[in-house]
Amino acid sequence: MTRFGVDVGGTFTDIVAVSSDGSVEVGKVRSTPGGLPPSAWMALESHGTTPHDSLIHGTTVATNALLERSGGRTVLLTTAGFEDVLWLRRQDRAALYDLARDHPTPVMARSDVVGVDERIGAHDVVQRLTPEEIDRVVLEVVQRAPAAVAISLLFSFRDPSHERMLAAAVSRALPDVPVAASADVLPVFREYERTSTTAVEAYLRPLVSGYLERMMAEASTRALTEVRVMASNGGTLSVDQARSRAAALALSGPAGGVEGARVVAAQLDFDDLLTIDMGGTSADASVIVGGHPLPQATGAVGGLPLALPHVLIETVGAGGGSVAWVDRGGALRVGPRSAGAIPGPACYGLGGTEATVTDAAVVLGWLDPAHPLADELTLDAALAHRAVTRVADEANLSPERCAEGIVEVATAAMVRALRRVSVERGIDPRRMTLVAFGGAGPMFACRLADQLDMARAIVPPHAGVLSALGLAVAPARIELTASVHATATTLASRDLEAVFEALERQAHEALPRATVSRMADCRYPGQGHEITVDAAGGKGGIPQAFHRMHETRFGHADLTRPVDIVSVRVIASRTGSAIQLARRSGGQRVVSGRSRADADALAAGSRAVGPMTLDATDCTVRIEADWAGTVHETGAVVLERA
Repeated sequence: MTRFGVDVGGTFTDIVAVSSDGSVEVGKVRSTPGGLPPSAWMALESHGTTPHDSLIHGTTVATNALLERSGGRTVLLTTAGFEDVLWLRRQDRAALYDLARDHPTPVMARSDVVGVDERIGAHDVVQRLTPEEIDRVVLEVVQRAPAAVAISLLFSFRDPSHERMLAAAVSRALPDVPVAASADVLPVFREYERTSTTAVEAYLRPLVSGYLERMMAEASTRALTEVRVMASNGGTLSVDQARSRAAALALSGPAGGVEGARVVAAQLDFDDLLTIDMGGTSADASVIVGGHPLPQATGAVGGLPLALPHVLIETVGAGGGSVAWVDRGGALRVGPRSAGAIPGPACYGLGGTEATVTDAAVVLGWLDPAHPLADELTLDAALAHRAVTRVADEANLSPERCAEGIVEVATAAMVRALRRVSVERGIDPRRMTLVAFGGAGPMFACRLADQLDMARAIVPPHAGVLSALGLAVAPARIELTASVHATATTLASRDLEAVFEALERQAHEALPRATVSRMADCRYPGQGHEITVDAAGGKGGIPQAFHRMHETRFGHADLTRPVDIVSVRVIASRTGSAIQLARRSGGQRVVSGRSRADADALAAGSRAVGPMTLDATDCTVRIEADWAGTVHETGAVVLERA
């Protein structure tokens, strides 16, 4: 049995095959718009697929739909009087000192919001939803001919009956139109975030469903009967589960990279990590503490709030294909616009003329034009020099200094992202180990570590395709949430246990033979945010776990204050495939006084002293001056200050 991890990026599509014995095979092809490129399917066919194999896919279809607003027409049903909640937001400004800056518009037009004459209060029904009102609302929905319908009523997380009645009626009238109810999508308080998340879920479902159907059709012709999709929380979903959790795919691809970094670092006995995944279009920063990716319950994609559990990821437009340019003030800038896969950086020779980070790396001699990147794609040094020279002339710099400046600007952008996931959350990066991967990440590992005053960095084996490796070994995972909103001292243990048991029954139905863990979202009374803690100790242990986490995160805790349990979560997880990372014993042992070497020819224990460059099959490792790299038995290169 083989698990295929396939990660479609903006420039390249990475493919990893993990066999039942743990052995790993990798591949990289150029991406094409619209999903898996034909060359990726050809790579799977050349490996040989059977009905026992599975395909785990990291997709950007949901992310791109939100960024490009390419979903279908969505109608929102909400309690009358609250039709403007998505436009009022939280009455904060998009930019504090820029009065002309607007928030991104919601996914539906204001005219497609229908107010429903009903009202559920905090404790009981205030205004009953009548059959006549249901008929009126359904008629309005039908007249708009939507592609999807979202339903978010007041206090439906306490009493979902009105949402259930509306959902059933709309489904009867429009059986082919997906309906997303907030009681199913996000049964928690905070009206704005709940409504926004439900609206995004409905907006994405038609597009995601169509994409997954095409994926299944392609897979079935190749005897692949199991297709799974990476979710933002670092686990995988079946196709049926993904259809009803479309919003959970918003950070599908980057989450695979974090999982790959976690698995590989664990084999090196490192469990406190900062990760940077630098691909062709962007760079994704994340953090792993105690061997577990740092979770986050709130976030946004394209400015649209999504209150769904996901791996903490900070994305910046600093990839290998990010375009360098000079602004009106004469300053050198990089990104966020990318040259993408077509035409790509100028050095690809595919028609691109704009200078990118990759072109700068060619000018600086980091990348070897004779070393193919993917699909036997070789680099043209003359085209790279020509593109960088045009930017250099505009910035009044030499081509070499301009290339160095492009690298410095890209480095600064990634450092800011790494600080946001660490320093801004009370995590000292100096005590962490940096894991740099992606096609371009290993070139920047030492520079990033220097900027953050970190003493160690790791370039994992198969660094250029690590996201695909993470997909192949990622566990299946389902997360379910229920609202509690009570102080721990007043909440009866039997009531809390009943809520957990109900969630666990649902989790086992969705994912049989899974290991289940309990979590709780807690806060001090009056706080506007929650911290998720382990609830394994039950009602008595939750406050203590919260105090400890609050102390770790914010540097202080008040053991005398009560603790509110706002909501509880159940996480069902089933372990993915194991991998066997082994290094061949032969090869060179010492590398020094050289400008570059073949990384694949180095044996375990080999030491490379910078400044120099290591050329690997799927990436290039840049070892800066005052740094040295040691090849681990797994094939990882452990970089340390010399």
